[in-house]
Amino acid sequence: MNANQHDGQQANDAAPLEVAEAAAPYEVDGADGASAATPASPHYRALNLARLQAQGMVTHDGGRTSVAEDFRIIKRPLLRNARATGADAIRHGNLIVVTSAMPGEGKTYCAVNLAMSIAMEMDMTVLLVDADVARPSVLKTLGLAPEPGLMDVLLDERLEMSDVILKTNVATLSILPAGRSNKHATELLASRAMSRLLAEIASRYADRIVVFDSPPLLITSEAHALVGQMGQVVMVVEAETTTQHAVKEALRQIESCEHINLIYNKTRGFPGNDYYGYGYYD
Repeated sequence: MNANQHDGQQANDAAPLEVAEAAAPYEVDGADGASAATPASPHYRALNLARLQAQGMVTHDGGRTSVAEDFRIIKRPLLRNARATGADAIRHGNLIVVTSAMPGEGKTYCAVNLAMSIAMEMDMTVLLVDADVARPSVLKTLGLAPEPGLMDVLLDERLEMSDVILKTNVATLSILPAGRSNKHATELLASRAMSRLLAEIASRYADRIVVFDSPPLLITSEAHALVGQMGQVVMVVEAETTTQHAVKEALRQIESCEHINLIYNKTRGFPGNDYYGYGYYD
């Protein structure tokens, strides 16, 4: 893992926040305030953790793999920002959006792994939101079938978040699917209903981190509507593929965001070894 600080910041300014990780998934309150779902619950979905581990994803029982270590480093400054108080507090700091300039750079892979890694924290719960409403990938990546979700809540005022949030066999991880596609997705993501939903998500539970998988910035207008409401942005850049022009244009579109973090994905440190470079744009 190669972690870097940019814009004149010193590396020790972002010293890792020491937070122990749980020895095993444990029962916590669910995302809607109810007790953690059981396999009999209609909102319970069992993730095939062995399959995910075999695909190189972060899992609780996967051991100290290189990917797991990478995301331990990546999550620390994000968690520190999310927990900041007083003058250092960030509005909606616990809302973290993962995006990229173009499709195929690995943003969904990074969003899922980031959520899985944060779910290992002893005092955190995680809600993983598939906000790439045009091309949702989170459920597919996790081996789950499409389900109602975010768009359905925004379109139907009778629906509550608790009606569509999925609980999993990782007790500290819940999932909000993208839901049905809609031609007015951009307007819905920029709507007052979305702002109210985000405010509720951000403030209702102090121990909750919310990770959003966003559409690519240079392909859809939905991404800009979503990113502008987040406390922290993680932009994934594919090494040796994404052009400098694309990266600069994507950053220009979100320059109003104060806390932008970059993951340089699919880089090669040594022959046969992938690793992630990480740094701050802000």
